[in-house]
Amino acid sequence: MIRRMEAKDKQAVLGLIRATDFFTAAEIDVAEELIDVYLGGPDQKDYDVVVVADERGGPAGYMTWGPTPLTEDAYDLYWMAVAPSEQGKGRGRELVRWLEDEVRRRDGRMIIIETSSQPKYRGTRQFYVGLGYREVARVPDFYRAGDDRVIYAKSFR
Repeated sequence: MIRRMEAKDKQAVLGLIRATDFFTAAEIDVAEELIDVYLGGPDQKDYDVVVVADERGGPAGYMTWGPTPLTEDAYDLYWMAVAPSEQGKGRGRELVRWLEDEVRRRDGRMIIIETSSQPKYRGTRQFYVGLGYREVARVPDFYRAGDDRVIYAKSFR
C-alpha cells in the first residue's frame, strides 16, 4: 500500500534512509529538508512524499517526487529509499509504478531520475533500466571526481 507521508512517519523514514548506507550525511540532510518542506507546507506544489507500507502499516520505503521546475508535464523522482529489511520484496518497484500511474493520471509527459555512477549504485542503475528507463545523459565528475551524474528518463507520450 502506498500512501502520503505523515508527520508520524518522519523518524522511521529518516531511519530507513540512514540504514541503506547509500547516502552521505549531507544528502540525508537534504532529504530531511524536502520532507520538512512537504510536511510543513500542505499548499506547496514542489514536492510530494509517499511511503510504501510494510505489513504493520509503517514505512518500508519512501519516495520524494514532483513536477520538474520550468517544464511542461515533466516530473522528477528526487529521492527514493527502501529499508534494507524490505529490499528484494518489490517495494521499490511498487513505488516507481505508483509514480508512473500518477504521472499518467496527470497526463504527464516524462519522468526524470538521476543517480550516481559509483559502483555501489550499479544495482540502482540496473533497477531503473529494468523498469524501462533509459540513460539519456551522463555528466562526468559531477558529484565529485570520478562520480558521474547519470540521468534516466521514461516518456509517456
